[in-house]
Amino acid sequence: MSKKRLFYIIFFAAIAVGFFLVMTILIPGYARPRVPPISEVKPFAFINQDGQVVTEAALRGKVGVVNFFFTTCRSVCPKMNNNLKPVYEAFRNEPGFIMLSHTSDPAVDSPAVLKRYADSMGVDTQRWVFLTGRKDSLYRAARLSYKIDDPNNNVSDINDDFMHTQFIALINRKGEVVKIYDGIKSAEVAEMYADIRKLLAE
Repeated sequence: MSKKRLFYIIFFAAIAVGFFLVMTILIPGYARPRVPPISEVKPFAFINQDGQVVTEAALRGKVGVVNFFFTTCRSVCPKMNNNLKPVYEAFRNEPGFIMLSHTSDPAVDSPAVLKRYADSMGVDTQRWVFLTGRKDSLYRAARLSYKIDDPNNNVSDINDDFMHTQFIALINRKGEVVKIYDGIKSAEVAEMYADIRKLLAE
């Protein structure tokens, strides 16, 4: 290879590196790898533990953690929500953070039942909100909006359908589902904790 050609390769490589470094300094997040979102939060209207309507506006501009459970569950749900409790404790004073826990069993989990459950967890229901509503709307949100249950699990009669999932969705400030975690695996919940901190810092 001639000295002239080598000079040009080094010269243009230096320009490319310099451009990248300048853009990284001038544009926050420029060097951060961009992972396409899994989904976007679709419009919804559910009822919280106080009987008030909560819509997708509750997530607007906030980092959100979303899961589904039911109060009579004795297997997956207690472990998942117990794993979420330290996450709540860590971020409960962050105004840009919210947790939404939806029931999978709205026939049982009325607002009053959810209120008792929230009280038993000892949480601030402005920061960790418990939601109920129409079964078909709840399941549609889990499967089509948050992507934490397989849409193919739908059955023809909603009364014969029952969803039991341990997966948790992380929502960014744009209302995008960016990652799904297994809520009964402590390592994945710890990973989620770190990802929440990064999103809050953006």
